[in-house]
Amino acid sequence: MQEKLLIGEILKPQGIRGEVKVKPYVDNADRFYDLKTVFLEDTEYKVLHARVGDGFVFLALSGVADRNQAELLRGKKLFVTRENAVPLQKNTFYIVDVLGSEVVDETGHSYGVVADVTPASRDIFTLERVGKKPIRFPFLKDLVLSVDTENKKITVNKKRMGEVAVYED
Repeated sequence: MQEKLLIGEILKPQGIRGEVKVKPYVDNADRFYDLKTVFLEDTEYKVLHARVGDGFVFLALSGVADRNQAELLRGKKLFVTRENAVPLQKNTFYIVDVLGSEVVDETGHSYGVVADVTPASRDIFTLERVGKKPIRFPFLKDLVLSVDTENKKITVNKKRMGEVAVYED
């Protein structure tokens, strides 16, 4: 499993005191309140302050004292170590842990491999298929029967998959 988890991307400086505006890549942005440290590439920053509003997170980081320093962080990805990540609730998982998982139905038919997950009210999974165009489907309770991150396997309901999957043209 991957040691560092992607949790967001710095969009731009916010104000003149070094705060940055972050697009969160997590299901609940309130998780940022509990963060003590984050990584930007290989550099560790202490989180001095976090606030959440309008679907974005605003962070004050150690060593980033003004707008000019914050500007240098534009476009950088934010990571946390797995051990310092906010604990997951039951039946939830980190997106990075399902990437590369094979998606099969209860009969064993393979639909493809998870290549991307787009965070949304219902996350959208994109599957790569050898020699074919991608498939997209929403992560729905009545569709996904099980997620096995250890064995990289997701089992879906065949009938429901036929109803909600979108096949690229």
